[in-house]
Amino acid sequence: MEAVKTEGLTKHFYDPLRRQAVIAVDNLDLVVERGEIFGFLGPNGAGKTTTIKMLLGLIFPTSGQAWVLGNPIGDKKTREKISYMPENPYFYDFMTGEDLLFFYGSLFGLKGKALRDKVDELLDLVGLSEHRKKELRGYSRGMLQRIGIAQALLNDPELLILDEPTSGLDPIAHKEVRELFIRLKENGKTILLCSHQLSDVEMVCDRVGIMNKGKLVKLGRLEELLRVGEMEITVEGLEPQKVEQIEKVASRVYKKDNDYLLYAEGEEKAQEIIDFVRNNGGKVLSVVPLRRSLEELFVEIVKEAG
Repeated sequence: MEAVKTEGLTKHFYDPLRRQAVIAVDNLDLVVERGEIFGFLGPNGAGKTTTIKMLLGLIFPTSGQAWVLGNPIGDKKTREKISYMPENPYFYDFMTGEDLLFFYGSLFGLKGKALRDKVDELLDLVGLSEHRKKELRGYSRGMLQRIGIAQALLNDPELLILDEPTSGLDPIAHKEVRELFIRLKENGKTILLCSHQLSDVEMVCDRVGIMNKGKLVKLGRLEELLRVGEMEITVEGLEPQKVEQIEKVASRVYKKDNDYLLYAEGEEKAQEIIDFVRNNGGKVLSVVPLRRSLEELFVEIVKEAG
């Protein structure tokens, strides 16, 4: 069973200034598998937040259908199994971190030792045990993000929907939060991660979907989307005249000190180059499939979509 599934999900808003409907989400077909970290990406105004609000049952679709944890969106029982942390969560800043978790934990029906143990566990998990007695008005932006993640975990959700959870974090906190996501996945959680921090997404996500102008324009596993099909082959001991022969097969050839960098389009050409090098007295030092960054892919896709 999928954690999230949408079929033709569409949302129109009426713009009174232009006196016409604006399509925020356009015929979205999307599946988020259980137990994965899914990166939900797109430029500002792409329709990501509108989609999340529909999945949470905060607004209703104009047309189409969606299911969360196997049930139609808005199902009361399902809401008990999901958590959402918005980009800019607001908390009562006179509370301490500990007070906040006790307060929200009580709203979930936790009490007594079970609540105390849960608060201790979550403060430790997000690295705020030393700051549990500190008022939230004294928390940094990164600390507020981490206490927000702790609050989102109070009900032990099956599905976590996080909007810009690493915004405002310093490099060390970024690393700690990424590691937290991996641990949550290992514990069977599903994470729908909406973020502009593409380096974080690239490090932790299994699959990504990229939206632009309300449409899903790209969907797939990261290793497949980032692969460019070109192989970099480093060789040594090849005579210059042999290098001239191999230029007919390689897409590019560069000399680096006493080595050569040979580039091949696809595995078949790469194997042809490797066989040639070995049959002509050369030595293959490395074969590396080239890949682009998620940032490069994102910019390329958004530009192509206009």
